[in-house]
Amino acid sequence: MAPPVVHSLRAQIREHIVSGIISGRWKPGERIVERRIAVELEVSQAPVREALRELEALRLIESTPNKGVRVRSLAVADLEEIYPVRAGLEQIAAELAAPRLGEDVSVLEPEVAALQLADRAGDAEAQVRHTVAFHRELVRASGNSVLLHTWESLGIEVWTALSIRWLGTRQQSYAEEHEAVVEAFRRKDPRVGELVKEHVLSCAPRAG
Repeated sequence: MAPPVVHSLRAQIREHIVSGIISGRWKPGERIVERRIAVELEVSQAPVREALRELEALRLIESTPNKGVRVRSLAVADLEEIYPVRAGLEQIAAELAAPRLGEDVSVLEPEVAALQLADRAGDAEAQVRHTVAFHRELVRASGNSVLLHTWESLGIEVWTALSIRWLGTRQQSYAEEHEAVVEAFRRKDPRVGELVKEHVLSCAPRAG
């Protein structure tokens, strides 16, 4: 039973660090001290080290010999590289999911309803959470576990939240755009994959 417990602990530590970065506790360029996190959370340094390695793989932090681990400074270019990859994955997912979602879009509708509330309240945190949940359900509906795993590995939620906080890429209405995607599935639009791709790319920040 030990491996699941270790994995769960590492995931909790990773979430703690991510939340700290998103909230601004650790700012771009600021050092994250492994030992301090271990003391704060009352855990050994080993799972903290593993969590930091996972975040480095997401390019959220960077480690330098003799300088330790620091939060990466997010640039528009970082997101510009992610969005075409994400758009391609979601285009494939939409095309695979089209037969299923064409008959029943109920897995997407609660997220659109939540986005309507978040838009009205101007709740940026909820907008990020439900936007990511919407796209996760879309990808999951493809029925392709490899596709879902690859999409998850991009760290969509983290990068979306940070792009809003650090780059100001917030949109006025999230619900309206996602309702349009749902409607494309409802009417069994043969271009739904391309429409989803265009939707994702339209959310990407632009240099300058």
